[in-house]
Amino acid sequence: MKKDGLKVLVVGGGGREHALVWKLRQSPRVAEVICAPGNAGIAGLAKTVNLGAEDIPALLNLAQQEKVDLTIVGPEAPLVAGIVDQFASAGLRVFGPRREAAMIEGSKVWAKEIMRKYNIPTARFAAFQEMAPAVAFLKEIGTPCVVKADGLAAGKGVTVAMDEATALEALRLIMEDRVFGEAGNSVVIEEYLEGEEVSILAFTDGQTVVPMVSAQDHKRVFDGDQGPNTGGMGAYSPAPVYTEEIHQQVVRTILEPTVKALRAEGREYVGVLYAGLMLTPTGPKVLEFNARFGDPETQVILPRLKTDLVDIMEAVLEGNLAEQSIAWLPEAAVCVVMASEDYPGSYPKGRVITGLEEAAKSALVFHAGTAFHEGQIVTNGGRVLGVTALGSDIKTAIASAYQAVSTINFAGCHYRQDIGYRALKKR
Repeated sequence: MKKDGLKVLVVGGGGREHALVWKLRQSPRVAEVICAPGNAGIAGLAKTVNLGAEDIPALLNLAQQEKVDLTIVGPEAPLVAGIVDQFASAGLRVFGPRREAAMIEGSKVWAKEIMRKYNIPTARFAAFQEMAPAVAFLKEIGTPCVVKADGLAAGKGVTVAMDEATALEALRLIMEDRVFGEAGNSVVIEEYLEGEEVSILAFTDGQTVVPMVSAQDHKRVFDGDQGPNTGGMGAYSPAPVYTEEIHQQVVRTILEPTVKALRAEGREYVGVLYAGLMLTPTGPKVLEFNARFGDPETQVILPRLKTDLVDIMEAVLEGNLAEQSIAWLPEAAVCVVMASEDYPGSYPKGRVITGLEEAAKSALVFHAGTAFHEGQIVTNGGRVLGVTALGSDIKTAIASAYQAVSTINFAGCHYRQDIGYRALKKR
């Protein structure tokens, strides 16, 4: 029998975590949500505790003191650091993959080698620990190509190099300047894939794989997909380019084989598996795997979820996902990220945000980098807000999202004005 009156801990403090907390508060089974560290928006829905998402001993102590029934881990860093293993060892229920399985995101080299070993479609690649052979390989394959830091780099460790100078600069930044620290101990150089990107997230209990609705995000900071990569400047769901035929192919050739491969490697994967895909002329190929909900994809996927999120997560943890029905709303969702000036570079903090209440009348305003200061909500991150709207179709949702965005203001605010443009071209 299902337990009600649950106390749930959400680890993290960004837009993804705000969306998770918002969804959990809709569950009649949830009595209280705690979020660590949370943010100014999350504080309106949950008890926030100022603990870092990577402070695993303190988070474990919090979960034990609060007698938490379920912990949900948002960011990748604590997953790769083994938070799930430590919570499970203490007898606590926690949603997310163990450390050994989270390596699918923690090491791009390891993930690529697993894909090669199990024939999971991906770009051709080579991995290097030293500069000279990396440069030699780069000159051999030519450009365009893609250069990636091996480890976690907050979504900013990937350079799509259209010319040799850009590729060499990326190698120098990673391997010589060490801008990503230990994450740059190895680099992956891979072939450039042509096509359209799509994000497919799936629930899995290690056996059954149940994909969520499709999404497409916008990684570049400026309109027209110009400028450097970011953690994501917006997203929409569904992605019209992702047809039922492609979906079946992705499940058959990528999602199910990956979960099976991890099980064969003794690293059973339990949680959310995120596949970043390129839909190429020769079929879908994996760009990257992530070991958790995407950000900002979560902010367009969860608003479309009809089924109680707690029921799904419990089915995953109990190995009963095959028996759990999952229903989705037919409406489209669009999220526009409002960022600080100069993001993804260094950016100012502490700028007062106005218009939030007005925007919330017609949209969901998920806080990503916000804080309280002297009774006001201020900016506290590169990505500050994610404004999500639902609509009968993508075009309607886009209009609603931008209408809400227009009511919000803070000094230096930057957002893309073309979120969803690819979907409109497919109409």
